[in-house]
Amino acid sequence: MSDAKTAGAASAAGPDLSVEIAGVRLRNPVIAASGTFGYGSEYAQVIDAGRLGGICTKGLTLRPRPGNSGIRLWETPSGLLNSIGLENPGIEAFIEKELPRMRRLGPAVIANLSGSDIEEYALGAALLDESAVDMVELNISCPNVKAGGMAFGLDPEAAAAVTARARRALRSKPLMAKLSPNAADLPAVARACLDAGADAISLVNTFKAMAIDTRSRRPVFANVSAGLSGPAIKPIALRMAWEMREALGPGVPIVGMGGIACAEDALEFLMAGADAIQVGSATFANPAAMAEIIDGIEARMIESGISEPGAISLRGKIV
Repeated sequence: MSDAKTAGAASAAGPDLSVEIAGVRLRNPVIAASGTFGYGSEYAQVIDAGRLGGICTKGLTLRPRPGNSGIRLWETPSGLLNSIGLENPGIEAFIEKELPRMRRLGPAVIANLSGSDIEEYALGAALLDESAVDMVELNISCPNVKAGGMAFGLDPEAAAAVTARARRALRSKPLMAKLSPNAADLPAVARACLDAGADAISLVNTFKAMAIDTRSRRPVFANVSAGLSGPAIKPIALRMAWEMREALGPGVPIVGMGGIACAEDALEFLMAGADAIQVGSATFANPAAMAEIIDGIEARMIESGISEPGAISLRGKIV
């Protein structure tokens, strides 16, 4: 078939929403963010998870964790504070019990890996390297744990050290570093991760924040601070995605997130230079949010005569 006929056939079938992140093909650029979609099957009664481009697991650690004690969620105007504390069954239990179910759903499986120290990250990466996950998202940005987590993502040298160690253990899977908005120089942290072996960057995790119970006159959370997500952070997260693309230039896969709740939000991130997006807190308020976002992106592409998501970006082709 000639190129012209191929183009015509593709146009008649509708736009191709698929994207590639570090060699992993996603059927569309919409990914369920870590910690907000469980392992996918939890939402099977309310959404067709098979429509998603990918699903990030809950934060996984080498050994099981019960999570933080006390209050874990607290609503704020246009946002949500969380202090879950990486509650999870441990990587081995995930691989044995949850991963087979995730694979049957269809979307790419992205394992969100965390740890208390560099060695724990490395041991976890080695286990995931032998599993059926498609990609590992290195969580160096969680503000809700006392050891590890965000501590590694605030400083380029520390970020490079944990990334390099995980990269050596992860021989056959792409590695995506998930960054914290709380870092003083986010592009410097990203470059350090890429130089140490990361294949892609995802940003941003939650903003460090807090709430006080005025009746008890005490902080709401046992750890005092927690992570802020939701629509309130979207304009800041969007600016960070734009600046990250500006700093890294073309070619480095970037997955944007932070307050995305509808198709317009997602389109803004794609226009800012993100190759794909993750949706988190919006799912709690509207379990169908990601399906609606996929539909909205496709509708805009049809309306604008765009054949693939990469053409949405303002960095080159203009919508």
